[in-house]
Amino acid sequence: EFFGVPESELGAREENSYVSSVPKTKGEWVDVPRLPLGASAGPGAIAQEEAPFDSFRFSRRWLREQGLDSAMLSAIAVEGDSMEPLLRHGDEILVDRTPRPLRDGIHVLRVGESLLVKRVAQSVPGRVTLLSQNLAYPPVEVDLDDVDVIGRVVWKGGRL
Repeated sequence: EFFGVPESELGAREENSYVSSVPKTKGEWVDVPRLPLGASAGPGAIAQEEAPFDSFRFSRRWLREQGLDSAMLSAIAVEGDSMEPLLRHGDEILVDRTPRPLRDGIHVLRVGESLLVKRVAQSVPGRVTLLSQNLAYPPVEVDLDDVDVIGRVVWKGGRL
């Protein structure tokens, strides 16, 4: 099957089928929930309902190789242009919610009522700087107590 279409419908003969030669292993794929909310790559989006509406399927082996626990993952959409060109409006990002000490990197954060995706850089003790990839957006320094780190961005998918 390719993109959900059986090879026979694409003109392949059964004896030449790639699929028939590959053993199927039960449980080799994991569904990661897609949440109907966006992380703003801009001034901030108000978080909405967090019940999954769909899922992305990832290889269990690939997740393990990345050191990721599927139970701690969810996918959300990027809204806005402040993280361009790295993350574009409409891209889907995989967020690892595993509790870890905060380190520099790209994270989904809640600041007040807004859900953001930003590069986080620790500045002075007790404060972090939220950085955009798009230089049109200036850095913002905030107290660590005012930031709820939802998770670290570990993957992105989107249109070319």
